[in-house]
Amino acid sequence: MLDAHGDPEFMTSLARGLAVLRCFADEQKPMTIAQASRATGLSRPAVKRCLHTLVRLGYAAQDGVSYTLRPKVLALGYAYLSSSTLAMRAQPLLDALRDELHESCSLGVIEEDEVYYVARAEVSRIMSIALRAGSRLPLYCTSMGRVLLAAMPRTEQEAYLRRTRLRSFTPSTRTDPGELVDTLCQVADKGYAIVDQELEHGLRSVAVPVLGKRGVVAALNIGTQRERIAEAELHSRYLPALRRVSEELRAIGID
Repeated sequence: MLDAHGDPEFMTSLARGLAVLRCFADEQKPMTIAQASRATGLSRPAVKRCLHTLVRLGYAAQDGVSYTLRPKVLALGYAYLSSSTLAMRAQPLLDALRDELHESCSLGVIEEDEVYYVARAEVSRIMSIALRAGSRLPLYCTSMGRVLLAAMPRTEQEAYLRRTRLRSFTPSTRTDPGELVDTLCQVADKGYAIVDQELEHGLRSVAVPVLGKRGVVAALNIGTQRERIAEAELHSRYLPALRRVSEELRAIGID
């Protein structure tokens, strides 16, 4: 959001620059000024100034009318990863879990009504969406998202569902707010979430909460191909492994 709400300390120019940077991550392709303007809602002159500044600082490059990000941008994300206790402690555990089960696994947190991937260990790409640390996905139709939503008070769940566009990614995607609230109650009772082809056809995933000093601080999941892994195996083999790693993270102390 670029609305300062009357805050005299708010730097609108910085907010605009960050919005332009983020639109590259959302689109994952070179951007023109017009495209970045549509993606951010900023005027073309404002976007042009932001891109010019990013080019001068070495964070972006210009090729004709298109702009791309340069490797220097990685330093911004690395600053978080190298200072995050959660990400640093989780990565070796995710790597070991991947090697044990031969499946991709991830750790995510809530940020701006989305699940943000803060650590990931991948065996092979099973989704059309390329996932990595820094990727973002909806909360309502992902296993990690539902685990994180289930930890919220019901009033906050309902407020999230009211302000969120609940679109169908597949014919299986649940988009009815009442049904989703009931689903979140079930997730809270069971302590895990299984999502079957709601985000992408053929994808099935299971997630559990990660507890810290402040309650649920993250979610841990495994994503599989539906045709290869039966739901019964998610319960009998994958869920116990996820719970074990979740307890290992809790034992080493996560803020």
